[in-house]
Amino acid sequence: MSLFGKDYNNESKSLDNGSKSLLESSSSITSESVHAAEEASGISIVQTLIHLLRCNIGTRLLGLPLAMKNAGLLVGPFSLLAIGILTVHCMVILLNCAHHLSQRLQKPFVNYGEAMMYSLETCPNAWLRTHSAWGRYTVSFLLIITQLGFCSIYFIFMADNLQQMVEEAHLTSNTCQPRKILVPTPILDIRFYMLLLLPLLILLVFIQNLRVLSIFSTLANIATLGSMALIFEYIVQGIPDPRNLPLMASWKTFLVFFSTAIFTFEGVGMVLSLKNQMKHPQEFSFVLYLGMSLIIILYICLGTLGYMKFGLNTQASITLNLPNCWLYQSVKLMYSIGIFFTYALQFHVPAEIIIPVVISQVSESWALFAELSVRTALVCLTCVSAILIPRLDLVISLVGSVSSSALALIIPPLLELITFYPEDMSCVTIAKDIMISILGLLGCVFGTYQALYELIQPINHSIANSTGVYFYASSSPLLPPPM
Repeated sequence: MSLFGKDYNNESKSLDNGSKSLLESSSSITSESVHAAEEASGISIVQTLIHLLRCNIGTRLLGLPLAMKNAGLLVGPFSLLAIGILTVHCMVILLNCAHHLSQRLQKPFVNYGEAMMYSLETCPNAWLRTHSAWGRYTVSFLLIITQLGFCSIYFIFMADNLQQMVEEAHLTSNTCQPRKILVPTPILDIRFYMLLLLPLLILLVFIQNLRVLSIFSTLANIATLGSMALIFEYIVQGIPDPRNLPLMASWKTFLVFFSTAIFTFEGVGMVLSLKNQMKHPQEFSFVLYLGMSLIIILYICLGTLGYMKFGLNTQASITLNLPNCWLYQSVKLMYSIGIFFTYALQFHVPAEIIIPVVISQVSESWALFAELSVRTALVCLTCVSAILIPRLDLVISLVGSVSSSALALIIPPLLELITFYPEDMSCVTIAKDIMISILGLLGCVFGTYQALYELIQPINHSIANSTGVYFYASSSPLLPPPM
């Protein structure tokens, strides 16, 4: 297997029929010999666990203390645990449905979109059977929006941290004291730092082989682990009396918490992709339960302790509450390095959906050029999106409300109903699936409304990014002037 992880001879054969290949993952090659070769060189259990942890530990982790503030000290941790359990349950549902459909159709494996399409093809409703392809289109579209949304947020996060480290260098001391409000005048626009990162990320996404990416995932996890150790070392010291904090927040802010939490646990986009590329896919359940248990514990501890430490002064990112000294500035550096390598992993899903469609339209000699061009264009698209929408905390809520709610909570239970209903499902299972889907739909609708409402409100004091707060010193075409 090459660094790019592609065999264009095999891929072009699998895409001869362009109409049937629309929005199919390039990994869905039906040849048994090709699948056997891929399994022999698949990723190991440890590599899969590293990828799973990397997919679920990103920028949204740093916003969990604020999420707890939006839910309340008592309601927040229990709600986060419940959402985590529900999300993992929906991942298991998706895996079971995909496995059942692959056995029914005698295919090596199916991806998320194919599972939805094949399930609709056998449902009792004639209209749904006729339009089954739209199930695949819908899931693929949501996956593309969600994963590219992650990548856009990564752009903002890295550029914002880079700007702070460079432009606050003269204000950073060797003594770590509680952070005071800084009022620096930005020297360079944050868009400059985004454009600085652009060529580096383009080169990174040219690597398509998950075995190679696992090396970068390991480096990302090491960097993230170091930054988490420094954060926990600070927040566990001198925690104030939490009895003054509200146990339950208002329902409006709880909606923002819900959509942020859904986004935080959103790893469903990579679940089938990781399982399908494992050397021993039957062992993925163990990896999933182990990895997600560690992630849920980390989320609850960081969110709760961070909120207890900083209380009503909790910022959109916990890095804003850390002392402005070189030791804790290194948190931003290490976490940004981790996010940089995570970009390629999150980018893998939309690339594997879009690129086969493009390659099917060109000759074999142009396949590599077409693929690299699409990858470059998609990275540029995430950069442009990051420039146009710099308010990261609300972008998290909006993306989480729309795409992540659908992929994580709404579609998997519906998929289980459609797939197993002809096989005499129990009433308890049917009721459970309907309730989960309704919960996801309510969170999607109300969370989207709240996020859009907040997004259109004027900013009267600072940029509400995840990691940076700069007071306006001049009017910028990107940012509204102070009120």
